[in-house]
Amino acid sequence: MKRIVGLLGWLGVALVVTAVAIKFLKPEWQDWSQRLALGGLIVTALYALSQWRDIARSFQGRNVRYGTVALGSVVLVLAILGAVNWIAARQNKRWDLSAAGQFSMSDQTKQLLRSLKKPVVIRVFHAASEGSTSYRDRLEEYRYWSNQVQAEYYEADRNPIESEKYAITVVPTILVEYDGRTERTNSADEQGLTNALKKAVEGKAKKVYFVQGHGEHDPTSTDPGGYKGAADSLGQDNFEVAKFTLAQDGKVPDDATMVVVAGPTIDFFPPEIEALKAFLAKGGKLLLMFDPPTKTATQHPTSLFALAKEWGIEVGNDLVVDASGMGRLIGTGAEVPIGMPVPHPITNDFGGLITAYPLARSVTPVAGGTDGKVAQKIIETSPQSWAESDIKALYETGKPVRDTGKGDKAGPVSLGAAVSAPVADAATPPPAPDAPPPPADAPKPETRVVVMGDSDFASNRAIGIGGNKDLFLNMGNWLAQQENLIAIRPKDPEDRRIQLTQDQAQILNYLTLLVIPGLLFGNAVRVWWKRR
Repeated sequence: MKRIVGLLGWLGVALVVTAVAIKFLKPEWQDWSQRLALGGLIVTALYALSQWRDIARSFQGRNVRYGTVALGSVVLVLAILGAVNWIAARQNKRWDLSAAGQFSMSDQTKQLLRSLKKPVVIRVFHAASEGSTSYRDRLEEYRYWSNQVQAEYYEADRNPIESEKYAITVVPTILVEYDGRTERTNSADEQGLTNALKKAVEGKAKKVYFVQGHGEHDPTSTDPGGYKGAADSLGQDNFEVAKFTLAQDGKVPDDATMVVVAGPTIDFFPPEIEALKAFLAKGGKLLLMFDPPTKTATQHPTSLFALAKEWGIEVGNDLVVDASGMGRLIGTGAEVPIGMPVPHPITNDFGGLITAYPLARSVTPVAGGTDGKVAQKIIETSPQSWAESDIKALYETGKPVRDTGKGDKAGPVSLGAAVSAPVADAATPPPAPDAPPPPADAPKPETRVVVMGDSDFASNRAIGIGGNKDLFLNMGNWLAQQENLIAIRPKDPEDRRIQLTQDQAQILNYLTLLVIPGLLFGNAVRVWWKRR
């Protein structure tokens, strides 16, 4: 009888193992798998009940003391786990081990959340089948960085009244409400949420005009030299991009926040320069980006150089060469200098992010400033670089040779500079009848100018290199006096999935669900048999 009872335990284990094997080897026998698993559990339970005397004996004598110690240890472990969970519920500490840190909240999002002065309500409408867990995980991190963030979750199918109220037509849809303004997005990743939050906080989009007609980059072009990528990125930072011809319009549009002159190859006419000066006098913002002289260039935008100098920024007639070898990091040579940030609001939180400039000229603040306008450099090259003044010989030989005796400027070489000045005669437009009064801490109107010694760094072919995109957007936000948006932006998610064939996936299933558990079970049997 005892031998028969002893076999019950083995029979129960055999039934359970057979049920698992059938589940993976013969999926069409699913019903049999469930029946065998249930039978195995019942047989195992009967075996445990037949051993009640041995179980009771284990609580006698010395075993009781051992059991008490074991029970105390279990209680202690449970207490520790409870304490850890209590602390974890109040502290948000995460370690991102991904290669690009794509699961870490970006500096820009943190800075934007910390700057919130009014409550933000985020309403998530999702399908009932997907649940709200993934959205809660994301928004809990937003709530951790700002107590102004409130989140509400709705299953769109089960809340038709709320869905109708907010005109929800597709799921997921996320509404971001701030100070009476509402923005919506269908993306639940950080980039989509933060872009919607930026638009809700900033309100009406600021207008950016790209000047055309002098060989500048086209913000609508998808060619390698176009600026479509830069324009789309500005749109994500709540800018509205348009292009215009200054010579035809005669003035900068009245709704312009910023004017961009990206890589002109010919000079501006005097009336165009006067139009830019009038725009700056009213508190306008101007971004000038110049390329170095080319081998065949016969014209130069000298009037724009003079305008930059009026604002305390000297544009050099040279070509920057970087002999440090840093260009090899991105597969380029000495003709593409690598720039590092210089302390300035534009490069705040930039860290060690590098930027690359395909053919650049020096742009240096004028010593002592010009008429009280003192510029600051924002990007400079390595000490092993220099600004080559003999450009003709450089193009002819293709071999850069540093010669400070002939006017070459020793590195580090400044590639960009920025300047701001208060507006003396800024006309304050009358407020709209229903418009709220401006906040007391609203920034005072300023004229701001940024000059760069290269325009190709923000083109479609180069904007994805290093920190080029962040630098370009930071310059735009600094010019627009949106300092709360100056930071490193959310990273695009990487696709790092491993593609497996059907045979590889099947082998992996057998390995993890049968082979490894089988080896562990076999080892347990071996230990039991040896001790017996």
